[in-house]
Amino acid sequence: MYDRIVISSGHGKKIRGASCSPIPPYLDEVDEARKVVDQVAIDLRNRGVDVTTYHDDVSTTQNENLNRIVDFHNSKSRDLDISVHFNAHQKTTKAMGTEVLYVSQQPLATQLSAAIASCGFINRGPKKRTDLFFLNHTEMPAVLLEVCFVDSEADSKLYTKKFDEICDIIATVLGGDEEGEDNEIEPPEPEEIEPPSQNEIFVTGKASWFGGPDDNGVSPSEGLAFIYSIDMKPELFLPYQPEGTTGLARRLNPFVCYIACRWDYEMTPKTQMLAEIAVVRAHKTGIAIKAIPADWGPHATNTDKVADLSPFLMDALGITTGDIVDVIFPYRGEEA
Repeated sequence: MYDRIVISSGHGKKIRGASCSPIPPYLDEVDEARKVVDQVAIDLRNRGVDVTTYHDDVSTTQNENLNRIVDFHNSKSRDLDISVHFNAHQKTTKAMGTEVLYVSQQPLATQLSAAIASCGFINRGPKKRTDLFFLNHTEMPAVLLEVCFVDSEADSKLYTKKFDEICDIIATVLGGDEEGEDNEIEPPEPEEIEPPSQNEIFVTGKASWFGGPDDNGVSPSEGLAFIYSIDMKPELFLPYQPEGTTGLARRLNPFVCYIACRWDYEMTPKTQMLAEIAVVRAHKTGIAIKAIPADWGPHATNTDKVADLSPFLMDALGITTGDIVDVIFPYRGEEA
């Protein structure tokens, strides 16, 4: 829980950001960022947090705007700096999602992104960015929110519908609930994994990543080993089929924790893969995270790879391709 926060809107009144308005339901970044800042501040004050807000109404150049915002933050006594932005790519009806940018605050960025996504957005996850002026020049811990995409019709409609919920859940992550319960952000603790029983699979080896629109290692039409339709496991998939693809492998949502492993179907049949979860532990970080079985793999031969993981799961575990993991399935430990 943070006692003192400075939160500002990205860009400025005269230095506009991304916009797909005035045609509804699309959004204007500056206008919406100001609304989010002001409402989150109200919600935080209701939780007893000392909040200072800032909107730049003066700057006429980008350089002036960036320096003015950072100078304001650095002039205040606070525990955390937050900048509120909205993303943009190209005008689309498809859902695009939310993400939170950071340099040093990965646990907080992870929690904020997941919290905003719980309102119905695709969770694009935390993204480390070392090239942003705000994150590099504020003197206290800082994160930059990309609430959703202004040029996504699906995002814009969801944001408008869930505005109050989005602001409230951001405030809850930062300041606890309104009853005063502490919601302090802590890095994930390593989870103890009990030894496998007779009907469990336990393997150790190198991991890599797979699945989603950016996985050119699988063909555009490639399917999955034991999931034949989206309805069998809808939580694994993007709400749209990526352009130029027809297979389920490329439709996997890269921001969901899923895993492909060299399952022993005689020990754990395909029906069990659909019904239970695995847990993956990274040797390098000690972090353990639950994952949904999605496919058989990895397909590489003559290697000691034992698992292919979603990109988000790799990031959350703090590992890269070739790092060592333990995999246990099915996992029946205590709920995290």
